[in-house]
Amino acid sequence: MIDAVLFDWNNTLVSFEWDDDLVEVGHRAGLGRDDPDFTARWREAMLGGHNGARRYADILRELGVADPDAFIDAEHDVWRAAHSVLASAQALLEALRSRGVKTGVLANSWPDPGRVLRRDAEAFGLAELLDVLVFSDEVGLRKPDPAIFLHVCRQLGVEAGATMYVGDNLLTDVQGAADVGMTTVQALWFRADDTPGIEADFMAFTPMDVLNAVLRLAP
Repeated sequence: MIDAVLFDWNNTLVSFEWDDDLVEVGHRAGLGRDDPDFTARWREAMLGGHNGARRYADILRELGVADPDAFIDAEHDVWRAAHSVLASAQALLEALRSRGVKTGVLANSWPDPGRVLRRDAEAFGLAELLDVLVFSDEVGLRKPDPAIFLHVCRQLGVEAGATMYVGDNLLTDVQGAADVGMTTVQALWFRADDTPGIEADFMAFTPMDVLNAVLRLAP
């Protein structure tokens, strides 16, 4: 019996398409001016692969941005066009909720903070269909840490063993959820991770496969 289904955000409910042309446009919006030197330093800091889990706002401060939150908001407004919500996301969430199954998002939020992703959930028409949204920067934990999976279960009032987690990444999503006893589903509709040695309980090529997995586990 599944009482709740949790979803990752990026490459699960929402896809993101990198557009290099938007980098300078986003910086112009955030800074209020063109600044090629800033963009060059930003590329080195953000695309060099040395950030770990540092907050994006902290990186921006190091780059000389006086108000990182305002910069992030303006930049993200530019980049929202590069995001697209899963076409059948609303239908899937509605179908789950109509069967009494709670729904939620549990995601590592980087570089965008949770407050920005919450606005996206509203803009994409998903927020009202989700019982909870938990983002790593807001709780100080990141997947695959078992504590963040258990945290969202407490938020929903459900047991981990009665919860299904749907995500694209085999390590952070599938293994992380499996470690606390959740039923796992690998979402394959946007990308296909193939990390060796990790297998999900179910593989979902379409959102309907998630609903079918829930129905298969019904008493």
